[in-house]
Amino acid sequence: MNVLVGIVGSDESIKTLRRTVDRTHEVGDDLTVAVVDKPEAKRSQDAMAERAGELVAEAGVDADIVQLEGDPGSSLVDYAEQGEYDQLVIGGGTLSPMGKIQLGPITEFVLLNAPTTVKLVR
Repeated sequence: MNVLVGIVGSDESIKTLRRTVDRTHEVGDDLTVAVVDKPEAKRSQDAMAERAGELVAEAGVDADIVQLEGDPGSSLVDYAEQGEYDQLVIGGGTLSPMGKIQLGPITEFVLLNAPTTVKLVR
């Protein structure tokens, strides 16, 4: 399977990447890591790209790492449209006090506009 994982500079994105890399290692998927820019994130886009390279190397997985410019949701959906990906993986979603899932604006945009199956890692 050809998998695209989208990450920003959050701890949640690192968790999403780790899970995706582990699965890739187990089943032999083709993996591309797309690092999008979110200025208010904990880590910069460059720092996340570097961390993604470290995690991929530690797992012994061969993956392409790309940095996307522009609006995070739009750039991720546009990139997914250009490639032939079977799955787009993103992190997102928190639980409200009532136990309902709450999606952030990037996650919601990707879920509603992606041209392929979206896997949401929580």
